[in-house]
Amino acid sequence: MKPRHTDHSDASKDIRSGRIISRYVKKNALFAMLFAVLGLWALQMVFAYLAELEDISDAYTYVDALTYIFYRSPYFLQQFMPTGALLGAVVGLGLLANNSELIVMRAAGLSIYRIVGWVLQPAFIFVILALLINQFILPQSNVKASQIRKPDTALLASVNGYWTLQNAPTEAGSTTDNKEGLASEQAHNIIFIDYADANGNIGEVKRWHLDADNNLTAVSKATGGTYVPSLQQGQDKPVVAAQDQSDSLANYQWQLDNVTTLKVADKAAILESDTLGNQPAAQLTDTQATSVDSDQSGQAMALTSQPLVAKQAESTDVINLPISPSSVYLLTRRAEDLSLTQLYEHKRFNASQGTRSLEHEVAFWQKLLSPFSVLSLVIVACSFVFGSLRTHSLGLRIVVAIIFGLLFSYIQDLTSFVSLATGAPPLLMVLLPIIGSGLLGFYLIRRQG
Repeated sequence: MKPRHTDHSDASKDIRSGRIISRYVKKNALFAMLFAVLGLWALQMVFAYLAELEDISDAYTYVDALTYIFYRSPYFLQQFMPTGALLGAVVGLGLLANNSELIVMRAAGLSIYRIVGWVLQPAFIFVILALLINQFILPQSNVKASQIRKPDTALLASVNGYWTLQNAPTEAGSTTDNKEGLASEQAHNIIFIDYADANGNIGEVKRWHLDADNNLTAVSKATGGTYVPSLQQGQDKPVVAAQDQSDSLANYQWQLDNVTTLKVADKAAILESDTLGNQPAAQLTDTQATSVDSDQSGQAMALTSQPLVAKQAESTDVINLPISPSSVYLLTRRAEDLSLTQLYEHKRFNASQGTRSLEHEVAFWQKLLSPFSVLSLVIVACSFVFGSLRTHSLGLRIVVAIIFGLLFSYIQDLTSFVSLATGAPPLLMVLLPIIGSGLLGFYLIRRQG
């Protein structure tokens, strides 16, 4: 009985010693990763604030720049978390290696894969943190940051916001004929909304009114709008005659505020060129009515008293859209400003419309697979300590880790651009750097094992 009691005692001692070593390795790895992530985070915020100082003006003060950096800080934290985990794992294991503690662990019979498993466990904390930031914090903080530094949407070439093409309402019984005397297509409007929130409020709205021949007839601009839910089901809905059947889907209405419209005159004063002098035609904007009879040389002048452009201001107006306020919100936000669930809803909405947005799909898979980026880089960090760099100094390992982290980030951006440019599957292009770094880490570790 005494030898058996001794065996149980030795086994219990081995279990306790294994737990102590496990907690020790996990604690060193956790604190090293934490300080590395916080250090890179603070460094990025300092450089970002210094970059904002170039745009300081009376409208954008130092306090505004500091507030903007504060709201952008969650994005910086999420961006540098994989590199910080890589650097922290290298530092944590490197300190153990410099003190010959890893050699003692290996001599005690601990395998490399067991030690790597202990290092990966603290990395799961940063995995959960990355998911929480992407889901709950980034959508709110990015919106507040954009409110401080709102991007310029005055250019027509802006790709942000929601664009739609709709048939314009025409008066009952009216018809539009083309030059051949046949009925032409209906006039239509191009609508652009630069911002929308989840409550149904929309920001600046621009409309380009085109006739049946795609000639610009008017341009209107509204400072904002409010969703009117009482008109959604068609109750108290204004009657619009002779609309296309597709407009029957426009059951959601918004009331616009402070609408300014610039209308182009139906007739413009045109001076026809002299048939003998071959003079170019000129357009006059004189508001005084004038008439000149044709002379013997064939020169004719037709003038009108109507101004070329007339400005009109209205307090309110109404627009109809075929999608709900939640869909407008999703379509007016940038991909990086949406959470995982919102990106998924955006993907489902585009699928229902028969379209797709590669930019949003790439952002969805990047955010969903970001935890695996952290884990793959931690495996690479372990390979630096147990692999070919085990005999080198800690400083060299840190430099190599920083270079590899930057290279991994650049490759991720490159594969994303390739997906956007070529239409390659976003899931595959996002997985390639993660799988590549993980396989590289396991290969280097296996060589040493």
